[in-house]
Amino acid sequence: MTFKQKIYQQYHQLVQDRIDVFKDMIVALTEDSKNDAKGSAGDKHETALSMMHIEQEKLNTKLKEVLTQKAVLDKIDASIIAETIVLGSLVKANGIYLYLSLALPKINIDGVNVIALSPQSPLGNKLMGNQIGFSFEINTTTYIIDEIL
Repeated sequence: MTFKQKIYQQYHQLVQDRIDVFKDMIVALTEDSKNDAKGSAGDKHETALSMMHIEQEKLNTKLKEVLTQKAVLDKIDASIIAETIVLGSLVKANGIYLYLSLALPKINIDGVNVIALSPQSPLGNKLMGNQIGFSFEINTTTYIIDEIL
């Protein structure tokens, strides 16, 4: 497995773990509301059910966001190395590894820090479509693309 494939795999697992957590929380809330319905009556019961429903809607919204992230990752073929920077490219610029995919937490693979960024971010936007040797400036820092993996 290549370095880039390891990065893809770790980010894919991270997003899948988030999906699993949100699904588990939704199931737990559903179970709680069923159990609460059996033993409660009156205004307190209605308030509790209403609060659980609101929380469930929030979790469903977050789950949809993470499923959208997973759909973006699923479009990436980690085995492709393009000459120009595209979604899924691993770019080395100024000694920093940048993975063009989604805005996700920084990870460490084989002792190397990797920053995932969205193509819509200011840095991601500057990188997209460019090649090795391209230089640009963001916030007074000049970046030079050293490598595209």
